[in-house]
Amino acid sequence: MTIAVLGATGMVGSRVTAEAGARGHRVLALSRKPGRADPNVTPIAVDAEDAQALREALGTADAVVVSVRTDPVDEEFLIGTTRSVLDAAARLGVRVLVVGGAGALRSPDSQDLLVADDPAYVPAELKRTAAAGIAQLRSCQTHAEADWVYLSPPALLEPGDRTGRYRRGTDTLLTGPDGRSWISAEDLAVAVVDEIETSGAERHITVVHSV
Repeated sequence: MTIAVLGATGMVGSRVTAEAGARGHRVLALSRKPGRADPNVTPIAVDAEDAQALREALGTADAVVVSVRTDPVDEEFLIGTTRSVLDAAARLGVRVLVVGGAGALRSPDSQDLLVADDPAYVPAELKRTAAAGIAQLRSCQTHAEADWVYLSPPALLEPGDRTGRYRRGTDTLLTGPDGRSWISAEDLAVAVVDEIETSGAERHITVVHSV
């Protein structure tokens, strides 16, 4: 497959790029400042706010992974970029996997409570970031004509080891046997590429590290 990765130099995007390339897929690594090329990776300079450039970059892709973040969080940018990708993908017939935020998931402690509103998982200083992830999911849900899936990571996502072991769920936050809601960025990348290769029927999914 040809997989475009938007945000290819970020923590998640760089690992998705490496994982997809290692499996023999052709990767279009889209970012404002492209990294280096390798046999399976083609770096392409793209401004995520340039809708026309995005459409052109996605023209030869079979699927696209959206993994964009700003610090501090910029909800308008996040929604605008996601919408531009979904618009282009709908016209091109390209599948979209959005790596979003955990805040959009239901709390495992109460199905009526979103993780964004549960202080056990989202402290006050992260509520704005969590709210942006919810808005991004809502933006996806308005694009019924596009083929998309929104992947919410667990509560904690950080660099680590690639074990290839994870458990997949739908719209409720998952925890491991030790009570932690965690996965390495490397194993999240495994889950992303697995989902692209063999997609499920659900629009909103999550994963957690599995021992």
